[in-house]
Amino acid sequence: MESNETLQQAMAGNINAFQTLFADFQQPLKSYLYRLLTDRNDVDDLTHDTFIKAFDKIATFRGESSLKTWVFRIATNLAYDHLRKLKRWPANAQDQGAALAIGNRDISGTFRVVHQHYPAGAYDMMEHIDFCFTCIAKTLPIENQVALILKDMYDFSVKEICQILDKSEGVVKHLLNDARGTMTEIFDHRCALVNKNGVCDQCSQLNGIFNPKQDQQEQRMKLELVKASGRFNRDALFELRARLVKAIDPLQSSGADLQDIIMRCTRTSIGEVKDFFDPDPMMQLPGREKS
Repeated sequence: MESNETLQQAMAGNINAFQTLFADFQQPLKSYLYRLLTDRNDVDDLTHDTFIKAFDKIATFRGESSLKTWVFRIATNLAYDHLRKLKRWPANAQDQGAALAIGNRDISGTFRVVHQHYPAGAYDMMEHIDFCFTCIAKTLPIENQVALILKDMYDFSVKEICQILDKSEGVVKHLLNDARGTMTEIFDHRCALVNKNGVCDQCSQLNGIFNPKQDQQEQRMKLELVKASGRFNRDALFELRARLVKAIDPLQSSGADLQDIIMRCTRTSIGEVKDFFDPDPMMQLPGREKS
């Protein structure tokens, strides 16, 4: 809970007090926005815009929700304004991204540079499952995507999601059920980790590329998702996948730089980014200075 004294100072216009409160949930907010936007620059911009707008309106905060929920509502509205200008992702967006990388040596070469030389360039299958979850979530209508991520990734209650989306409890529950059902159906047909007939085995393929000395079967069997695939139905497997993804911060994981550059390739392949190298995506990665 936010300090009442600090909150009162913030509401009186003390920006340092507000910064103290904002810092308590800034990183979860940024990772939430990344799952929605999949672009680090947009995340930084919207986080800044959220801070400015929330501070500007802090005097109107009535305590009907936590400050965190109130700020997430502001951030969600800003993200919604951004996302509604874009098309929903196709379910095979990752396939299109893989085809682009395979067909373009410069892009695939960039993957290797990031993997070999950047501090968060490691490859881990669990982190790619998180990447996959984000891609599949972006096939959903925006409100379904928001409700699912807030509930299953960031532990917001249905009541809090109602406040963030300005929807009734019945509507939010419907959004959640519909989102989970759609994603479960897509995973059931696509993911070779949980279904031997799945058309996508990208996580294992990338593990073989970036960790060539690591036994792929050993890596796969480390995942509880794989161990459980023969024992649980697909709804339970979705819940297991969600718990796995929830434990990963896509902006601070050991492979965040590598997964981000793979994400940019995916966004390029579906036309959301016009040119993979314009602006140079490597410029956005830590450890490389702009010329």
